[in-house]
Amino acid sequence: MAAEAPHTWILTGSPENFAVTRERGFTLIGMKEGRRRQAESMVPGDRVVFYLTGVSAFAASITLTSELFEDRTPVWPGKPGSPDPYPWRFPTEPELVLDEDEFVPAVELAGELEHCAKWPAEHWTLAFQGQLRAVSEADAELLERRMREAAPAAA
Repeated sequence: MAAEAPHTWILTGSPENFAVTRERGFTLIGMKEGRRRQAESMVPGDRVVFYLTGVSAFAASITLTSELFEDRTPVWPGKPGSPDPYPWRFPTEPELVLDEDEFVPAVELAGELEHCAKWPAEHWTLAFQGQLRAVSEADAELLERRMREAAPAAA
């Protein structure tokens, strides 16, 4: 039986958490406490695309390089007054990292992403609530293409 193709996931997070991940060289990501089941379905080789709240944009993609592990050492700031250790973690490596002025605004893709079609068009932002979601192969290709176009030097 052939190995399953890698999946692409969208990881929703704050610009503050993203900044910490960037400072660490995109070598580690963590999922919220309540996302264990989803994290357990992720495997090395899967791609993760960062969607940043507040700016509503796609900022980077990384690849999982090893298996899931649990670690509760604080790394990310999380929400003020609502700390989460993001205990379900993966070693990662950067695939495509955009500078802030290159971020791809999600509103530009909302009408094309299959994932967003599950919500009324005027409420497309609901598609990115919750921390983690898998997307279709078509959405994965669209995200990768638009991010590569935004960073011609990285292509």
